[in-house]
Amino acid sequence: MPEGSDRRQQVLDAALAIADEKGLDAVTMRAVAARVGVTAMALYPHVRSKEDLLDGLVGRLLAELSLSGQDRPWTDRLREIARSALEAAGRHPAVMPLVFTRPAVTPEAVRVVEAIYQALLDAGVPDGEVARVERMVSTFVLGYAVSGGRFAARDPEQRRALLAGEDLPAHRRLAARLQAPHSAKAEFEAALDDLTGLIEAIAGRS
Repeated sequence: MPEGSDRRQQVLDAALAIADEKGLDAVTMRAVAARVGVTAMALYPHVRSKEDLLDGLVGRLLAELSLSGQDRPWTDRLREIARSALEAAGRHPAVMPLVFTRPAVTPEAVRVVEAIYQALLDAGVPDGEVARVERMVSTFVLGYAVSGGRFAARDPEQRRALLAGEDLPAHRRLAARLQAPHSAKAEFEAALDDLTGLIEAIAGRS
């Protein structure tokens, strides 16, 4: 194995590869050690426990998010982070849900939050509102990223059939629109437009 931090990176890369191939449940200290080619005990100087390994996976995933410099408009920076999160989820669907269950205790997580904080400050969001708005933005982006089939097109008639005999006036009114072709990517972009508009409204309140 390489030395120091390079060894930890190799361990995390191995864990990510196992999760991508077999799912998160397959990520064990023994399985990672076998992938790297060492004993399980040899991992402990680099990952202290299974919990540390999972936290490291979150950091490894967040390191794939794109964080541009401050020379670009804040809207472009937030959109870049959001789009790269969606792309990362597509590459690593088994690991992405960890971002909702693990604390943001890795350097990579802090860098992402810092980039969002700075974008919100540049948007004019008051200092006292920045942390709250960051949580709102992150929850939307990560929720969309991990949702998978949640936003896939659905036949409204199938949903109505689940409550056969009940009147569903909203479904009836929207039937034509609900049956229209659906693009998850286009919906994500439209939602980003709404989100940036909301951020501008919050900034405007100050």
